[in-house]
Amino acid sequence: MAGARLAARPTLTHSPAHQLSSSAAATAWRRRRRRDSVSLPRGSFSKVTCSIGSTGDSKVTRVLFCGPYFPASTTYTKEYLQSCPFIEVDEVGLEQVPDVIQNYHICVVKNRRIDSDIIAKATQMKIIMQYGVGLEGVDVNAATEQKIKVARIPGSMTGNAVSCAEMAIYLTLGVLRKQKLMDTAVNQKDLGSPTGETIFGKTVLILGFGAIGLEIAKRLKPFGVKILATKRNWSSGSLPCDIDELVDKKGGPEDMYELAGEADIVITCLLQNNETVGIVDNMFLSVMKKVVGDVALQLHSGDPFTGIEFVN
Repeated sequence: MAGARLAARPTLTHSPAHQLSSSAAATAWRRRRRRDSVSLPRGSFSKVTCSIGSTGDSKVTRVLFCGPYFPASTTYTKEYLQSCPFIEVDEVGLEQVPDVIQNYHICVVKNRRIDSDIIAKATQMKIIMQYGVGLEGVDVNAATEQKIKVARIPGSMTGNAVSCAEMAIYLTLGVLRKQKLMDTAVNQKDLGSPTGETIFGKTVLILGFGAIGLEIAKRLKPFGVKILATKRNWSSGSLPCDIDELVDKKGGPEDMYELAGEADIVITCLLQNNETVGIVDNMFLSVMKKVVGDVALQLHSGDPFTGIEFVN
């Protein structure tokens, strides 16, 4: 199908030359892995041993990347494994995944939903993983029943959390400075318009103070903002550092509406699940300062109400 990119699969033999080539490649791979590896604290990851690629006469481990989006994930993986002929990396279109998943040992889901029906077809699968942290599209229970491990790459150890934090701040500044209107004004040579706002002096609520929330707070604090944050567990053992200097007011999920009432800006960093989908709803918006202020102005001026939903 359009957009699908399949890697050519070489015919494997068991000649002495091939075995020597594979052995040399494996040695080079192990050396490079030791060189490039990141030293992690003991116990950071559970130790999982899987027998992969041992079906029939084949000694190849096959990796499936789902869909053409986030292409760097496939490119980087292929570059890293280019001297490892015993590992094949393929990328197929999203619609093709159910038709080919039975041929693979590792599945990198990206933005493909992997439900119980697809998992049932993955008869050789050992690991389903995300090229990042989001696993909300994977039926973890179904994978567990099939004895398939499900994994993600922790954002705090890869730069993913930092990247997301920078993007969140970029988007926040873009909204405050009215980036779209500014682009129009520049094209029309309209000097001095629009009038934006500074982030200085604002109150920012971070919903979900995990790895991404922590990195956002680190980068926002020098802007001169007040930071509010929610987290299920604020015990010192669950935090990588002393955050009292970063967070001005802490709360749990039950304090979300109270904190929203104090916030000018809300940044959501929550795991997407049944509890968090749609968490920023009309009730949440109604307690935020700007919405309340707008309603008061609309009432005073007699203008039609916007930004709220009446239930009676």
